[in-house]
Amino acid sequence: MEETILVGVDLCDGILRNLFLCLQINDIEPFCQDEIALYRQCAEKRDKEIRKKLQDSECKLGSSMPLDEAKERAAQLESEVTSLERRLILASGVEGMEGFRQRWSLHGRLTDTKKRLESLKQGIDSRKADESVGKSASRKWFSR
Repeated sequence: MEETILVGVDLCDGILRNLFLCLQINDIEPFCQDEIALYRQCAEKRDKEIRKKLQDSECKLGSSMPLDEAKERAAQLESEVTSLERRLILASGVEGMEGFRQRWSLHGRLTDTKKRLESLKQGIDSRKADESVGKSASRKWFSR
């Protein structure tokens, strides 16, 4: 069975359902401030958990998948980082609220992708460290 990132994460669907119900009943948002605050807290916690699980998964991938594939994945993530950086530069020319939204979204995606790349590289580095320890131990064994 495949392990998924979302296992054990509260997706906030019950809180969101209550928020929509409140908005339907009251027709206006000021009466639903408690539900909005609860959803915002839940969503922040959910996003933080998902980001952590993604980073942990990248680290595991880096340490367990074949080295060539791990390096290829790192190159893909580096390419994605470069693309996001270029798009962020282009978005800096967009004015007003639309420009702000684009920059905010791209900045978040860029930060997440950089952290995933860093985690993947940590996994690859830990594998290299483990392999070098194994090689030095085997050399000592042969030299005795």
